[in-house]
Amino acid sequence: MEIKRDILWRVYLSYIAVAIVCVAIISRAFYIQQVQGDMWRKMSDSLHVKIQDVAADRGTIYSADGQMLSTSVPQFDVFVDFAADGLRENNGKLFHDNLDSLSYSLAELFGDKSEGEYKKILRDGYKSKDRYFLLKRKVGYEDYKQLMHFPLVRLGKNKSGFIAVNHSIRLNPYQMLAYRTIGLDRENAQKVGLEQSYDSVLQGTEGKRLVRLIAGGVAVPVEDDNRVEPQNGDDIITTLDTRIQEISENALQKMLDQSECVYGTCVVMETATGKIKAIANLGEKPGGGGFREDYNYALRSTEPGSTIKLVSLLAVLSEGKTSVNDLVDVGSKGYDMVGGVRNVNDAERAPKPILTVKECFAHSSNVGMGKLVYNSFASDPQKYIQYLHQYGMDKPSGIDLKGEDRPAISSVKLNQGGMSNLITMGFGYALRVTPMQTLTLYNAIANNGKMVKPYLVDKIVNDGVLIKQFEPTVINPQICKPEIVKAAQDCMLAVTTEGTAIKVFKDSRYPVAGKTGTAHVADGKFGYDDGVYQASFVGYFPANKPQYTCIVVVKTKPYAAVHFGGQLAAPVFKEIADRLYTLYVNDNMLFTQATRNDSINYFYTGFKPDVKQFMNAVSVPYKDSSLKNADWISVSKGSNSAVAKTDSIYSNAMPLLAGLTLKDAVYLCENMGLKVSVKGRGKVVAQSLMAGQQVNKGQGVNIVLN
Repeated sequence: MEIKRDILWRVYLSYIAVAIVCVAIISRAFYIQQVQGDMWRKMSDSLHVKIQDVAADRGTIYSADGQMLSTSVPQFDVFVDFAADGLRENNGKLFHDNLDSLSYSLAELFGDKSEGEYKKILRDGYKSKDRYFLLKRKVGYEDYKQLMHFPLVRLGKNKSGFIAVNHSIRLNPYQMLAYRTIGLDRENAQKVGLEQSYDSVLQGTEGKRLVRLIAGGVAVPVEDDNRVEPQNGDDIITTLDTRIQEISENALQKMLDQSECVYGTCVVMETATGKIKAIANLGEKPGGGGFREDYNYALRSTEPGSTIKLVSLLAVLSEGKTSVNDLVDVGSKGYDMVGGVRNVNDAERAPKPILTVKECFAHSSNVGMGKLVYNSFASDPQKYIQYLHQYGMDKPSGIDLKGEDRPAISSVKLNQGGMSNLITMGFGYALRVTPMQTLTLYNAIANNGKMVKPYLVDKIVNDGVLIKQFEPTVINPQICKPEIVKAAQDCMLAVTTEGTAIKVFKDSRYPVAGKTGTAHVADGKFGYDDGVYQASFVGYFPANKPQYTCIVVVKTKPYAAVHFGGQLAAPVFKEIADRLYTLYVNDNMLFTQATRNDSINYFYTGFKPDVKQFMNAVSVPYKDSSLKNADWISVSKGSNSAVAKTDSIYSNAMPLLAGLTLKDAVYLCENMGLKVSVKGRGKVVAQSLMAGQQVNKGQGVNIVLN
């Protein structure tokens, strides 16, 4: 019994000891997690470093006339390292001495909080000893430059603890101008337009940098000589002209605002080359209230209506059995049964029951064109499809934009309704093509039979150095015989002089050749009987010496009172053509420029011999007011000419680098023993050390170029 009691006592004692140890462990774990958790997590994070990708500056998209259409601008997230040595030494004397003035400056700059609120935020951050305290997100570049000169901040990162992390954002300076065509590079969103098509060119190559992970997994850059700098993306220069784009959008907008429309598109092409000078796409905003660039309708395939009659005309004439002066019986009823298989209606009755082929085209007779196509191809419908292929209507235009719809052509096999489809295709239904395809075909006629591919990018450059030049691409050097092209040109001229567009162009100062189109639309929830129309006009001008080819397509709401191509699309075409004729064609594409004094301020600094050599090389007159023995000079705008003045450089004080080239800025700083870090390209626009500030050898300076 004694032995049993002794054993039990030992077991109980062991159990109690184990329980005590467990309680101690749990208590210690609770203390470490709940009381010391933040400290240990920060310490753990601070011991982790990794290589992080550094985004390259995305290239800029320019118009043909040198305007920025899409560009990246710097934006900064501002953090504070409240454990920085400069803020902690002498019991935080530096921080407390500058707290009032810094809080006042922040309140004045951002205007989102009062001086007292900013003072509280800074005090709380200082008490927390947070090494990456977020002060402000999305600070613009101009505000950032002011911030860097604020009390405490201007002393540099090591003393002030202020850290600015650069995040570039993409902007379209012209806002909605050609917005859908240019596109926009957005985080977590699908790119569109040129931003998508030329993404690999614009994005550049990422760099690498060493970062330390601190609390919350935030990455803080570590100064490291082994950093791999990113390679900035290339710039692209488009064929778009901002003047022509604005003219086109305004003309289209005006028509959409005053009529019952859902959307409209307009494309202007340079006839000889295929360069797209403007592409406007305006769709109705949800719920009404105006129009916006919401979809690239120029690349959307639809049944074209009467503009396809150019294909029918070329095909019929190419067969060699018909001429433009042959007669066609279209009747006086406005409709007729063609080939005994298809009842065809004319939108408007023909002016007389018997028309020539030319008049059938000019007055857009569905009956006439249906009969011509039936008579020419009833025995071999597939041959008409071959002509569609010859004229490029069975494949996308090939423009350098992603997302162009593929065309759709109905079967002409007899057991699949082929004869009816053949007749229907003759006047614009039973097939779907894009406005860009239609424009490309009409441009070939304007170009005397040479078909060129439409394109939007003219060249790729990097820092002004040409990387790639795009030349016009010939799709087909001669789509049909020259005499047939000439006959088609005469028929298209007749449209504006005696046909469906005569009212619009009767007082035109220059000849225009083109074709109207009005199609019933079966699209989405609407059928052919719902009164939705697609009105179009496509042509070129001046008809005797074509400079530009243009297409306008407008889709109406159900039962719109005005819906014909000659009423909706042709007036837009004419307004654009009138403006372009005045600005470019009539004056041999030269603008009249008044001589006046340059109103743009400028400021450049550099090594005196280099600056003088450059000014003389570009023949810029200037007044030299610098000292004879000056090494460095600055050039700025004077009242009548440029003025050069001495720029003083002191060996122990930070010079003003604004206006210097990178070469001169680095030369100056390195001669003073400073360690230079460079961001951007161009000339110096900002520096981290204030001009006149005393500097020491080995001290770092950040330079921003733009």
